[in-house]
Amino acid sequence: MSFAPACAAALVAGYLMGSMPWGLWLGRWLRAIDVREHGSRNLGATNVYRVLGPRLGLATLALDLLKGAVPVWLAAALPLVDAGAREREWLAVLAGGAAVAGHIWTCFAGFRGGKGVATTAGVLLALAPAAFGIFVLVWVVTVAATRYVSLGSTCGAIAFAAALWWLARGGTQSPIFWLGALLAILVVARHRENLRRVFRGEERRFSLKGGSTS
Repeated sequence: MSFAPACAAALVAGYLMGSMPWGLWLGRWLRAIDVREHGSRNLGATNVYRVLGPRLGLATLALDLLKGAVPVWLAAALPLVDAGAREREWLAVLAGGAAVAGHIWTCFAGFRGGKGVATTAGVLLALAPAAFGIFVLVWVVTVAATRYVSLGSTCGAIAFAAALWWLARGGTQSPIFWLGALLAILVVARHRENLRRVFRGEERRFSLKGGSTS
């Protein structure tokens, strides 16, 4: 396969895999509940956790992670003719970016999906495992200290973008760095209303038992 068709395949496959709204599907299939009608009305794992409980919330988290990682792994494995390391890196970046776009603007749910955090984390896991580890560490520490998932997500996004500045091969010239910077901006932008509520003391706090506290 030549580079141009491979890029098209990576974009289409990444978007379709990323578009799979597992939070919506699991709620409908297993509980006959549409999570878009409850809680924050978001399709992401946090709202599923609050509305449907820990088991389905964690299942949604795992599936949303995988739909970010799998397209990247598949793109990296495509058989290419006369392609070097940089071309393969671009293929993986295109697949990962398309997967996150699919999660946020899913064609299977009226182009209204989640906030992109878990799928972004999956892309990081496949592209830059060290940056993924830094994101998880910052997320866990922030949520444990504050119980604000939105704050953990935004702090983690800033942390992984900064980490990629140092870790990505080629530094700021690397497509992985620029994808990471774009995804970090998207995560922060998607959480801007949550952050306003955090600063006003109105954001719901996370509870391990499901649900939330005010």
